[in-house]
Parts: sequence; C-alpha cells; structure tokens
Amino acid sequence: MDRDDLIEHLKFAKELGVSGVSTDPAWRQREDSAGSDYQAPADVAAEVMSKSSPTISLTPVDALAAVRADIGDCTRCKLHTLGRTQVVFGVGNPAAGLMFVGEAPGADEDVQGVPFVGRAGQLLTKIVEAIGLTREDVYIANVIKCRPPQNRNPEPDEVSTCEPFLFQQIDIIRPKVIVALGKFGAQTLLRTLEPISKLRGRVFEYRGSKLIPTFHPAYLLRNPSSKREVWEDMKLVRKLLTES
Repeated sequence: MDRDDLIEHLKFAKELGVSGVSTDPAWRQREDSAGSDYQAPADVAAEVMSKSSPTISLTPVDALAAVRADIGDCTRCKLHTLGRTQVVFGVGNPAAGLMFVGEAPGADEDVQGVPFVGRAGQLLTKIVEAIGLTREDVYIANVIKCRPPQNRNPEPDEVSTCEPFLFQQIDIIRPKVIVALGKFGAQTLLRTLEPISKLRGRVFEYRGSKLIPTFHPAYLLRNPSSKREVWEDMKLVRKLLTES
C-alpha cells in the first residue's frame, strides 16, 4: 500500500468511526473447527463428484474447484440466455474465517469474472481493510453466479437453481462469520421479508456460522451517512472473529 492509498484508507476508517488501529493478529486467526456437526469440506466435494470414492480427501481448494467444475458454463436457468458473459463463482481464501455474500454480479463483475470489483467492490475492499484484513484474507461470493439483465433482482427460479452452489461454498469454507451484504442477500439467506434496516446489527446462526446482515456497499455509495452503521456491524464481526 503506497502513501496515497494509506491516506485514503485512514480517511475512510475515520469516516467509519475508527478511533485506533490494533496490530494484534490474534483475532485474525481462525479457530479450529473440529467437532462441528456440519459436513466436512471433503464430504461436500465428494458429493459434487458423485461420491466416486468413499476415501476421497480433498483440501478446501480442491473442493471449491470441484464445485466450480460442476457449475461449468452453466445453462441451468434462463440467465445464460439473457446476456451474461460468464459465471462469477467466488474469490478469496478457501479457509477464510470471514465470508461476504452479495446478491449477484454486476457489469464489471460479469466482464472480469470476479465478484465485487466495481465501485461497490472497491468500497468493500476498504471496509475489509478497516478491520485489519485484506481481500486475500476473506472469501467473497454472491447468491447468484450470473449477472441478471440490467442488474435487476434475481428471480425466485434463478435463486432456487443457483443457491445450492453457494451453500456448497459455505459448507466447504466453513467461515466463522458470514456478512450478508444488502437487502436481497440477507433476505434470501435468512428466508425473511424483514427490511435490512431491521436485520442489521443482529447475529443469526447459519449453517454453522454466525451471520450478520449489513448494508450493501452500493447503498453506501448513495447514502454515505450509513457508513457509521456499517462500521458498527463490522466491529461486531471483528468481535465474533476473536471469540473462541
């Protein structure tokens, strides 16, 4: 990070209400997940591969690769006929303690094949850095892997077709904390119609992880006054990451 980037990062942290910086890496370390009642990554990946061998043992990297291979150049729902360029699977640390889940790829993501790379993605990167992490430390994905036309909300049949792949990603990574970004992501994961303003600030149990809904970075670009609320949510995320 050069001097100008550092200055911008500190300015953003100040906007979020950060009053200090800690170099203590303890909260960044992921707790051993042994003893969980949830499926092991190898089991999930083995299912993706039709359980060809009961002795298969895959790393999270291999397991995610197996899910991505299973998706292929997906034609399971109508989105592949509606102008999308490519599948946008997910990016980041396959053993991340923190995972972000958004709604669907936008125009920039559709071109690059990586989630959250546009203006909203740049803001998400700053939010991640404000709690002492980098994009390489976390994992980022969307409920829907293909861009809906004109960035409309995904439709129910598209969600039901695509979300099992997100579930597999979560079960492989087994993050300690999941941050659901925005109304659609939070409502879809939690199966609720409650507004994001009522969901944020709360902690939900979700597939063996703690799930925290917060405002989408795109919303913050339009409503910068809500950055303080997102910072409160991220402080809660940081606290949960440090707990045993």
